[in-house]
Amino acid sequence: MLNKARICTGIVLVGTLGIHAHAETVMPTKGQTPEQIQKDAGECQAQAKTTYDQTLASANQSAAAATSSAKPATGGRARGAVVGAAAGAASAQAQGNRYENYDKVDSDVQQEYRQNQAKDAAVAGAVVGGAKQRQSRREQAKTQEQQAQQQSTTAAQSADAASKQAYSACMTTRGYSVTP
Repeated sequence: MLNKARICTGIVLVGTLGIHAHAETVMPTKGQTPEQIQKDAGECQAQAKTTYDQTLASANQSAAAATSSAKPATGGRARGAVVGAAAGAASAQAQGNRYENYDKVDSDVQQEYRQNQAKDAAVAGAVVGGAKQRQSRREQAKTQEQQAQQQSTTAAQSADAASKQAYSACMTTRGYSVTP
């Protein structure tokens, strides 16, 4: 009867000791006293918490290194300006060729017309390129945030599993039967 009371006390104590008890059933196998059960459970929980903290810190460092290596998009305005300038010059030439009198105009005037059209298109291209670059950066930041959240969740799960394993191993080596 006394042994059965100790076992029940041990199970209740381990179940109420805190976070790292993990809702496992711990049965003393060497006739440990309730005080010894409490002491062992507390020490094993401390060891499990240390394992949890170390595993979580390691996983978070790996995740931070992975997300910080991504480079933001750059050069969108310049690319847009170049594309716009080329398109503007080509458009000016095509528009000029539609008019009979265009060929009669001095080549310097034609060149100035194409340059003005290219400048206007380059400005528009820079605006469009900048907008695309900002959109790309926002999408990249959103993707990185989602990846970081997923890695954080995975890290917490991994740390929790390592903690449970450390707790169970600690209690087993101290003479307890641990069942999930």
